[in-house]
Amino acid sequence: MTEHTSGVWTKARHMGWGPGSVAGDAAVSLLRKADRMPLRRYGLVLATLAFTAVLSGGCDYGTRRIEIDLSDRISTDELQQLTHEEDPGLLRFSFDLRHTPVEDARQYLPLLRYLSKATGQKFELSFMPDSSTALQALGENKVQFAALGAGSYIIARERFGVVPVVRGIGETGRAEYRSVIIVPPDSPIHSVEELAGKRFAFGSKTSTQAHLIPRIVLLQHGIRLDALSAYGYTGSHHGCADAVLGSRSDAGGIQDTMGLELAKAGLVRVLHISGYYPSSGIVASPGVSSEVLATVKRALIAFDPQGRDAASLYDWHKTEMPGGFTESQDKDYENLRKWARRLGFLCEPEGGETP
Repeated sequence: MTEHTSGVWTKARHMGWGPGSVAGDAAVSLLRKADRMPLRRYGLVLATLAFTAVLSGGCDYGTRRIEIDLSDRISTDELQQLTHEEDPGLLRFSFDLRHTPVEDARQYLPLLRYLSKATGQKFELSFMPDSSTALQALGENKVQFAALGAGSYIIARERFGVVPVVRGIGETGRAEYRSVIIVPPDSPIHSVEELAGKRFAFGSKTSTQAHLIPRIVLLQHGIRLDALSAYGYTGSHHGCADAVLGSRSDAGGIQDTMGLELAKAGLVRVLHISGYYPSSGIVASPGVSSEVLATVKRALIAFDPQGRDAASLYDWHKTEMPGGFTESQDKDYENLRKWARRLGFLCEPEGGETP
């Protein structure tokens, strides 16, 4: 397993699309036209992206299979209109990729409708082809809010001074989450130490549960990257799980909820469950005014996905915020930040370990 080459196929592969597939060819055609695609006209864009819900890799994490007319694609003129429309009062919202762009968009769009109603502000969902692009856009105030994992937040805070708004509350009622290392059900590997000399799959480089926490676990068990026979970045939790399921990797690190769900279905075996770390949350660009920030924070904390607001949501229980949100402060991330610095995520690594 090697890291992806540069160019548009890098972005397509990060989304789980390979060369020669209908999805991959269409993805590359779209990605060549724009690096950032707003989803204001969701029905139109959905026709272009929705085929990602039926990836050829055979990984289906319980999402509904849908049929899409691939001939109904966004035109160049329509894409340019979407990309260049500007509205000074518009608040753009992006996200770390978890499943596929379509499934993630379906989960976040109802949240933005809720926020629009609760705050009186206009929100737009903006899809970024990779996490680094999303962090850059957030730092430059091209995107005002984003749902980010703790690792992505730490990097964005260090580079751009982004502001923590809220953290997600998990199924346990805690604003924390874990990572799991998964292997095939019949794998001969039964301990983390046995991963030395094996192939390992991560998610995106900025992912907390699919990169930073698995790296912490590996190092705690005496395994550095150079002790692995190969490792690679698949771009998402979905892609990481697919690499293990498809026998392209001996093991991988992903979010605990997805890993435990796959294990329950008998598709993988959980080799190790990490300790708890600060959960994903919503952060703001440093360019967002204090008034808007306070209004949005109040609305997010009042969000009730298991009660009053549940009926309007789509598979919200599959997000990392099934219980809603609680207030977030930068100090919550101090322990994880120390690990990120040690592993070279923020600066030159200590002891030669590389990210």
